[in-house]
Amino acid sequence: MLRAELAISQIGARLQAVAEQSLTASAGLWLAATLLFYFIALQLFRRCGGHPLLHPLSLTVCAVAAVMWITGTSAAQYRHDAALLQWLLGPATVALAVPMFNQWQKIKSLGAPLLLSVAVGGIVAPMLAWGVIYLTHAPLAIQMTMLVKSITSPLAMETGAAIGGVPALAAVFVIVTGIVGAVAAPVTFKTLTVKLPEAQGVALGAVCHAVGTAKALQTGPVQGALATVGLCINGIFTALVLPLLF
Repeated sequence: MLRAELAISQIGARLQAVAEQSLTASAGLWLAATLLFYFIALQLFRRCGGHPLLHPLSLTVCAVAAVMWITGTSAAQYRHDAALLQWLLGPATVALAVPMFNQWQKIKSLGAPLLLSVAVGGIVAPMLAWGVIYLTHAPLAIQMTMLVKSITSPLAMETGAAIGGVPALAAVFVIVTGIVGAVAAPVTFKTLTVKLPEAQGVALGAVCHAVGTAKALQTGPVQGALATVGLCINGIFTALVLPLLF
């Protein structure tokens, strides 16, 4: 009981600190601008029939980056001002359990093949990326960072730091992986004739983490549920195994 009260008080203190940080004029402007850009990008994405090259996240990133460049705002300053959005990633990730719960019977019926497919996707994708980086003789820190590119940002940053990687660079790799995966997924599935919704969901969640899961949720409830499973299992597996290996 005491531990629960302590945890709740810590969460409350953290939320209060984030809220106070977000009350400044600069923070309010950046939050409003980011949300406005995303809203416009989402409307454009829908009007164009969901064209993969017009993914809302990639358009929003480009728009925010352009404004940052014009105004001379550093990445550190933007991260400080947009701390509320970063904090909301936690509750948003937890909310992904809802589609998984709704499809729980289907998930249970898949059993061991589901776990195996998530494991294969979680191993093959980062190893291929690491192999390319290795062949270019990149520094060891960048090589280690590349191994966490397919898990969600909070886990990637902590795991990357634990194995000698660069946490900030891990976040960049994660974002790029998610955007590229969400954009390329429809074309890839069509080219390889991947029609099973379960396969599409696992691939998006295990390889493209939260951004891929969001794309899967747009595609269908089964894809969204399986992507959530892939996201969770691969994230936990990677965060536990990599520090043991390195």
